[in-house]
Amino acid sequence: MTETTGLATASQSDIAAAAERLAGASASGVPCAPVRDLIGRDDLAAAYAVQAALTGRRLAAGARIVGRKIGLTSEAVQRQLGVDQPDLGVLFDDMAYADGDAIPVGRILQPRIEAEIAFVLRADLADGPLDAAQVRDAIEYAVAALEICGSRVAGWDISFGDTVADNASSGAYVLGTERRTLDEFEPVDVVMSMSVDGEEVSAGTGAACLGDPIEAVVWLARMARDLGEPLRAGQVVLSGALGPMRPVAAGETVTATLSGLGAVRVRFSEGAAS
Repeated sequence: MTETTGLATASQSDIAAAAERLAGASASGVPCAPVRDLIGRDDLAAAYAVQAALTGRRLAAGARIVGRKIGLTSEAVQRQLGVDQPDLGVLFDDMAYADGDAIPVGRILQPRIEAEIAFVLRADLADGPLDAAQVRDAIEYAVAALEICGSRVAGWDISFGDTVADNASSGAYVLGTERRTLDEFEPVDVVMSMSVDGEEVSAGTGAACLGDPIEAVVWLARMARDLGEPLRAGQVVLSGALGPMRPVAAGETVTATLSGLGAVRVRFSEGAAS
């Protein structure tokens, strides 16, 4: 996979300008132009520098990091967005919703939804080989999850650099209630069906997530450590999509059923975030 460490070729002023553009879109609720004119399409060091700058702003405003998301793990989603490798983003405390909650559709810019597995860690993933065996041992349990992706970039007109800079196009997430350990189910064997108002709109399997959701977490653990912010005990990790994502609108109810993990549901209401 492509290395994302190293020195950014974009200038510090361009990185700051990209962060300002995306922050402005988030604050105003009006999507902005892509930031690849400032940081390039594939300068991953610059893109992650923008993401780090935006994370710093969120933390300074009182937000708390509760985990990470792996993005672009499904070939179907990669084809939808025209990219060819995974990325990662930060999960903040105000992004979390419970099973059955209503989310104001205006809470997330240009929302799209996908079904995933969420893992909760019982141990840090900071040292050692960070291989599949270590990752499996570090996972306390898993639940069915929905991720509501959002893009601050108008029309989802994103290159890989744009989505990385934009916190991996993150918006919100919903966790199911049926907790399962890895002794009770095998992530790669999960079969997923996601429906909107009772009509199936997406289907897939654990194998669609980088071949195995555990391998997706291995990738994340190593990348997070390389970026200087390793995964920590208690954090939530979203595996990445098990199938295609779909736009959502006010009035819709989305339900995902994952074999071995049960179902998770969310509905979308009118209005903006309170």
